[in-house]
Amino acid sequence: MPARTLPTIPAIEVQAHNTEKSCYVTIGAKVYDVTHFLDDHPGGGDLILEYGGKDVTDIMKDEVSHTHSEAAYEILDESLVGFMPTEPIINGATKSNKPAEIVPLPPSKEGQAELAAQQPLYASTGMSTAEDLEKETDFAKDYKEHQFLDLSKPLFLQVWNGGFKKDFYLEQVHRPRHYRGGDSAPLFGNFLEPLSKTPWWIVPTLWIPPVIAGTVYGSSVLGVAQGVGYFVFGLCFWTLLEYILHRFLFHLDHYLPDNRVGITLHFILHGIHHYLPMDKYRLVMPPTLFVALAAPFWRFAHFVLFHNWYAALIAYCGGVFGYVCYDMTHYFLHHRTLPAYWRELKKYHLKHHFADYQNGFGVSSRFWDWVFGTELEMAPPKVLKTN
Repeated sequence: MPARTLPTIPAIEVQAHNTEKSCYVTIGAKVYDVTHFLDDHPGGGDLILEYGGKDVTDIMKDEVSHTHSEAAYEILDESLVGFMPTEPIINGATKSNKPAEIVPLPPSKEGQAELAAQQPLYASTGMSTAEDLEKETDFAKDYKEHQFLDLSKPLFLQVWNGGFKKDFYLEQVHRPRHYRGGDSAPLFGNFLEPLSKTPWWIVPTLWIPPVIAGTVYGSSVLGVAQGVGYFVFGLCFWTLLEYILHRFLFHLDHYLPDNRVGITLHFILHGIHHYLPMDKYRLVMPPTLFVALAAPFWRFAHFVLFHNWYAALIAYCGGVFGYVCYDMTHYFLHHRTLPAYWRELKKYHLKHHFADYQNGFGVSSRFWDWVFGTELEMAPPKVLKTN
């Protein structure tokens, strides 16, 4: 949009837009309406609201918190609503040798090349940083360019009937798109659609009561001390199972049979999450899928602890509790601002999405990645210098 068509917005009005109902931020003279982006920001909407009505130039360049990629600035450009030409900015632009850093001027080709060099794309995903997960996808342009999936139409039949070769499918499904046409992109487009969506709160609501009941019942027979021991055993076993499932089932990837059955099953099981990673209704496991995957482990628990039915029950409950913690962690890593420890996990998991999906399989912990040599390399934290 040409600059002359955008309105001039007084500073006092910009500063008033600092709530979740209407949130503006500025970079120099540019004013952006980022209200629609609050729920989808990888760092959480609260972080944006802290800077509502304020300039975000410094925080977006702050390497300690997180340097933002070119994609982040592209998202802002799509939200440009006007200019705030205050007197200091105008005076600064007049005196500056680099007015483009102060007033809204389009970058030169040399400048664009320099930015690209500073933020190279990862070959496996076509992204440079986590903010790329949030770059809004132009449905028509994306389909025309890649001839993969049209986000405005049901995805299941497109995958089933697409005739995609495995290598092409894997390349495309691991290049995330961001759907903004509603809550979720259509998967089935019929009566099955609601069954494919699961709000996060369904998981603890559905599974925590039976976990408590089973643990209490088993412990009433074995005693509290043994009950705690078997529960912790099941919980610890889950962490290994989480790694195995994520690596060898969800990311079967290159061992997939090169046919529509294998590709479609991969897409339904986990591919859709990598394709649309910020879809909050297809991030936790639907109850029906959990039951299908969990049923064999009920027998496995009784096979391992065959000597005591109650011990197997409690260990199984510990494993299910571990799964609930995993699914909740996974959801909040994508959609909430978190305390320090989980922020590091968030960076780690998002790097699995935007940098290297063939490593970094631990979600609730990096321990088994370290054990099995699939740990992602993370840059050491920056240390602030103090006087």
